[in-house]
This record gives sequence, C-alpha cells and structure tokens, in this order.
Amino acid sequence: MATLLLGVIYLAFVSLGLPDSLLGAAWPSMYQGFGVPISYAGGISVVIALGTIISALLSDRMTLRFGAGKVTAASVCLTALALFGFSMSSSYWQLCLLAIPYGLGAGGVDAALNNYVALHYASRHMSWLHCMWGVGASVGPYIMGFALTGGQGWQGGYRYIAILQVVLTVVLVLSIPLWRQRTIPVAGQDPGDAAARSSESGAHAETLSIPEILRIPAASQVFVMFFCYCAIESTAGLWASSYMVNNRGITVDSAASWASMFYIGITVGRALSGFLTMRYSDATMIRIGYLVMACGLLLIMLPMGGGFGVLSGLVVLGLGCAPVYPCIIHSTPETFGADRSQAIVGVQMASAYIGSLLMPPLFGFIANTLSIALFPWYLMALLALMIVMHERMQRIRTRALVGAV
Repeated sequence: MATLLLGVIYLAFVSLGLPDSLLGAAWPSMYQGFGVPISYAGGISVVIALGTIISALLSDRMTLRFGAGKVTAASVCLTALALFGFSMSSSYWQLCLLAIPYGLGAGGVDAALNNYVALHYASRHMSWLHCMWGVGASVGPYIMGFALTGGQGWQGGYRYIAILQVVLTVVLVLSIPLWRQRTIPVAGQDPGDAAARSSESGAHAETLSIPEILRIPAASQVFVMFFCYCAIESTAGLWASSYMVNNRGITVDSAASWASMFYIGITVGRALSGFLTMRYSDATMIRIGYLVMACGLLLIMLPMGGGFGVLSGLVVLGLGCAPVYPCIIHSTPETFGADRSQAIVGVQMASAYIGSLLMPPLFGFIANTLSIALFPWYLMALLALMIVMHERMQRIRTRALVGAV
C-alpha cells in the first residue's frame, strides 16, 4: 500500500509541473488575441506567485485540520478548475482572476506533499519526487505544442492539462484511505520505516503563528536558504538566454535551446541524486550540490569560445541545484521536529516563491542599469549567502543536540 501511495504522490508532482511551463509556451499565441503587450505575462505570473505564497503559509492549518490527502486532492481540483477557466477566457482580466485559484492550488499541493514525503519516506524519494516535477514541466510545452499544431489553439492545450488534473483528482480522492494508514516517525527513526505516532494530519502537532515559527532556532536561516535557492533557479531560467545573446554573442535560436539545458541538468541530477542519498546524508548532499553549483558558475564566467563554457556551465549548475532543494526539505523533520515540520515547510515554500518573485526582476534592473555581464556574479553572491546560512544552521543544530545531551 505504501508503494501504491508513493506512485500516487509521484503522479501528483508530475501534475504540479505540467501547467508551470504552459503560460510561457502559450503566451506568444495568447497576448495578441487579448490585445495586451507581450510583457503582460508577468502580471499573471505575479498573481500566481502571490496565490502560492498565501496557500503555503496556510498549509500548516489546513493540513493539520483536514490531512495531507484531502488537502492535495482539493488543491489539484482547484487547479483543474482554474485551468478549465483559462481555456475559456476571453479577456486578460479573466486570466488574472483565474490565476488566483491556480496559485492557491499549486501552493497547497507543493507544501502538503513536500512535508508528507519528508515525514514518511527516505531522502531518495524526495529527490525523485522533484524529478517528477521536472518531467511534468518538460511535458507541458509538448502538450501545448500538440494543441497548437492540431489547430485547437492555446485553449486546447490548457483543456488537455485540465482534463489530466481532473483524472488525478479522482485518483487522489480514491487514495485518501491510504494516506490515513501512514504514520509519523519518531526522532531518529528512518522515515521509510515509520511505525510510531499516527496520523496523516499530524494529530499531535500544534498550529504555529508566523512569529512563533521565526523564533524557532535555525528557522530564519533555512528560510533564507530557500529564498536564495529559488532566486538562483528562477533567475538562471529567465536570464540565461539573454546573457548568452547579449554578452557572449550567441545566436537567439541557439541561446533559447541551450538555456533549456539548465532544467535538463536539474531533472537528470535529481534522478541521479536519489541514488546518491542512499549513501550520503542530506547535509552532505547539500554541500555537494553547493560545490557543483559553484563549478558551474565558474564555467559560465570563463571566456571560452563558441559558447562552450556557458553551455557546460548551465548543465553543471543544473546538476548542482538538483539535490539542494529536495534534501533541505527532507531534513526538515529531523532538524526541527516532526510536529513542527508542516509549519516550517509552509514558510519554506513561501520563502521560495518570494525569491522567485523578487530576484529575477531585480537582476533585470541590474542588467539594464549596469551590465548583463554580472549574471554569473549575481548568482554566485546568492549561492555564497545560501552556503553561509546552511553552515550557520548546522552549527545551531549541533549546539542544540549537545545541549540536549
């Protein structure tokens, strides 16, 4: 039963990734029909991001009250309804309005599933879970392309994804009894062999306010880490092509295809890091990721001809990013306690979305006023801050363990 539930969770994360890349793939076909500038896609993205931040912050209360299974099913259903609404929209303001339930649903799935897997499964499953997100994000544009080439327009692409989300909602509803059978591990116990406290919703946990969460030792450090990580990932995804074209003289077509190598590196890296977590701890995997990320950024900085340095650097940067995000999440119950993990994970997700929302536009301002050549240095500064926060968090945790003894 545990294996069957894990398969359902993997499917849920594929579905989380499916619509994430749809707007970018469909917008060139959408904006003229709505009579708005091409830059207006940013407005929809901002509304979605704000929705995910709100739902992530509320995930602690919702999950403790209703359980991870019900919250995930309801969130996917909400996302499906929003996507159906997208497919029938006739004006830009309707898209912005529908972006609210889409963001709320996506944030609910993200926070609930990340905490559930961190509590109940081994680290390798967290890496593979996020690999599934990459699979979904990669498949989404192909589904949109199939709809566009088949004469069904961008509306058909959104409709296809919405139908898949409805099917998954039915699967999640049927799987709710499986979620209730899982248990929450006690400290020091392998999450994959949990046999201690019940239940799906974390019956012994207490809802914490934001000030209470921020007062937890090492919590502020891990929130900064999430902010920095998603700032790096989203900034690299948005500005890598522009950096290659405007600073390295690479053609627009080549830059567009090469930039995708960053996401391929993340997806492949998470598949591989799942196996490495069987041997190395979460903290070690995170440090390995930092080292590989730094190597990738150094390759991007090197003035190699033909763009080889940038291309190889983006792949290596993606490989380095791969273990960091899932391993930080998986270590949350061990670091902060299973009873507080949902509250911590919710704020972690919110911090991640805020980083994705604020830092790419900030680099756009820097590129416009100073130079786009600062792209790898900007990412390196965020990486350095993330490393400092991680090592500080580890020291705080070590002192806490010594004091407990």
